[in-house]
Amino acid sequence: MEEKLDTFPRLMLHHARVRAGHAATREKDLGIWQTWTWGQVADEVRALACGLAAEGFKPGMHLAIVGDNRPRLYWAMLAAQVLRGIPVPMYQDAPAAEFVYVLNDAEIDYALVEDQEQVDKLLEAAPQVPTLAHIYYDDPRGLRNYDGVMSFERLQEKGRAFDREHPGFYDEQIASGRADDVSVMLYTSGTTGKPKGVRQTHAAFIAAARGSAEFDGLRADDSVLSYLPMAWVGDHLFSFAEWVFVGFTINCPESGDTVMTDLREIGPTYYFAPPRIFENLLTQVMIRMEDASLIKRWLFSHFTAVARRCGAEMLDGKPVSLGDRIEYALGNLLVFGPLRNVLGMSRIRIAYTAGAAIGPDLFRFYRSIGINLKQLYGSTETCAYVCLQPDRGVHFDTVGTAAPGVELAIAANGEVLVRGPMLLKEYYKRPDATAESIDADGYFHTGDAGFIDPSGQLKIIDRAKDVGKLATGAMFAPNYIENKLKFFPHIKEAVAFGAGRDQVCAFVNIDVGSVGNWAERRGIAYSGYTDLAAKPEVYELIRECVEKVNAELAAEPGLADSQIRRFLILHKELDPDDDELTRTRKVRRGFVAEKYGVLIDALYGGRDVEHIETLVRFEDGRTGIVAADLRIQDARVTETATLAAAA
Repeated sequence: MEEKLDTFPRLMLHHARVRAGHAATREKDLGIWQTWTWGQVADEVRALACGLAAEGFKPGMHLAIVGDNRPRLYWAMLAAQVLRGIPVPMYQDAPAAEFVYVLNDAEIDYALVEDQEQVDKLLEAAPQVPTLAHIYYDDPRGLRNYDGVMSFERLQEKGRAFDREHPGFYDEQIASGRADDVSVMLYTSGTTGKPKGVRQTHAAFIAAARGSAEFDGLRADDSVLSYLPMAWVGDHLFSFAEWVFVGFTINCPESGDTVMTDLREIGPTYYFAPPRIFENLLTQVMIRMEDASLIKRWLFSHFTAVARRCGAEMLDGKPVSLGDRIEYALGNLLVFGPLRNVLGMSRIRIAYTAGAAIGPDLFRFYRSIGINLKQLYGSTETCAYVCLQPDRGVHFDTVGTAAPGVELAIAANGEVLVRGPMLLKEYYKRPDATAESIDADGYFHTGDAGFIDPSGQLKIIDRAKDVGKLATGAMFAPNYIENKLKFFPHIKEAVAFGAGRDQVCAFVNIDVGSVGNWAERRGIAYSGYTDLAAKPEVYELIRECVEKVNAELAAEPGLADSQIRRFLILHKELDPDDDELTRTRKVRRGFVAEKYGVLIDALYGGRDVEHIETLVRFEDGRTGIVAADLRIQDARVTETATLAAAA
């Protein structure tokens, strides 16, 4: 009889049988890597699931999971699923006040968290969450005298005793699971309102994991660094669904500060990062090269020029001259190989990026030095699985072709529609939102505007709700403009305005690391972000970036009117703790426009300076005021006639 592998607990048991000694999870603790095999993981999950059962956890209940990427937190997801319960991972960097909404909306009874910090936040939130009754923790440091909470070890001890007293219980629970059971509830980022709980089934995430594994040839001997928020759908696909489906190894870093060191030690074969991380890595490389010796700078400059000329083409299997191949091989020996090693990417077979647009130059750079970087497209409601870029079919300005099993369509208004087995089951307690998102033909309305190019690859323009028109009638796609600005390493964030107005203006956040290094090399002293952002030299630097974007917009059909006429550099970084960004670092455009309305009025009112005072919230919960007189800078636009003459 064929083995049924249609739920994650059954897949876990399958790996425990066929590859019991194969490494399943690894974690760096006090500088030493600890390893658990699939056989050991199955035993740990069994004790944990039985412990939750002994504590009264029942089918359909929700288990909140909060913390950095830790093996025990991933095991907790499996344990909840064994009992036909539903794990609800939450963003670990959210303050207690943000916890309250999700804990109440999900009606959380049970929570398993990483450490004292997360326990403290739950206890602070508890008076406002009447359902919360059980809190368990992984790391015991600082929690010795806490009442009403239980350690992971104690929970497992209770589980082992329960298992002995109920010998058939665990196997019966796994056997009772169904493919259409909800396997996880992930919350949307909440860019326009309160986050919604997206309920996905085992069948949906297994379909996404199977499709991506077959598409990219994932194997049990692959290795992944699991470091992105567990509450984010991308991590749940890469570090949980694909992990349990394929049986490869996930590696949890010691801390957020050691990710790059741990990346080099692990040398993963399969890697995912949002564009900002790839941008930061390249920025660090460029900063180091500026401080390197003359010969090293020459070698880097010469061979990266060779890579730009032919590296991406070689990766795609396109014809390249013998001379270029020889020079590239020499560059690989002297520059590209050592650089991949420094980045921790020397073993990577497949690397993906998603979540925002990635600059073509940045994309080309990584592919040119031999890293098989590709883009994917998806959302929480689609298990992060809609489009994938095939090997040797990578386009720098698209997100790939429809993934296996996925159907794509473009609505009359340009909205991207998708259909397939990876769609959400429902929004929790929101039948109205569920009905609005999936039409009568079974297509999910993504909310993104885009089109399918002649090669069959999807190109995303912007969020459909954000695409508007200028007063001239020309199309205005703010996210498209913002992404072009963020392609520059000196610009960390940007917010463009222009819908219904006669011109486009923008807010800019500088990248304090990149611009700070630039300033220090020029002898420009500064005391912090606010001071650096106000420097005339920095305004000139950012103006050059804005004007380069304007030249690109002028060259694109229908976007010449979207050139940025005026901009300012914000006096503070946009921050999730100040509600300006979501926890996934997406701009809450409406909130920012309302909060900084006086600055928008100044941009469009022709003023050169505007005073602003802003309340900010610090990590320790304190608040303060950041005040500044912000300069407003005009930017030169590129006339289309000038472009035509140049052509």
